[in-house]
Amino acid sequence: MVSGLLKPGSRFPSVRSVSQDLRIHPNTAHKAIALLVGEGLLEVHPGIGTVVSRIPSGPSERELEHLEIEAERLVVEAKNRRLRLDDVLRMVERQWNRLKNQ
Repeated sequence: MVSGLLKPGSRFPSVRSVSQDLRIHPNTAHKAIALLVGEGLLEVHPGIGTVVSRIPSGPSERELEHLEIEAERLVVEAKNRRLRLDDVLRMVERQWNRLKNQ
């Protein structure tokens, strides 16, 4: 979805199809699809089936809350190691730039 292989509005394969294609148990496929629906990446439309959602332009409130918790963990770890703020910011920027082109 994020890579663009599945376009917003396109039909998503059924649980049965996913389980057969990936050779996994149908319950596992159902859980995976339910997770994607829960994350807002897929939408279920009665009479139509499951379709790919539009990718949001920004993070959801839930994602922001999760990132805030992760940021707190980073700060706590950095302070425990007696790092300075500019050192941590430099590390974050280095990782950001490394992943920017992926």
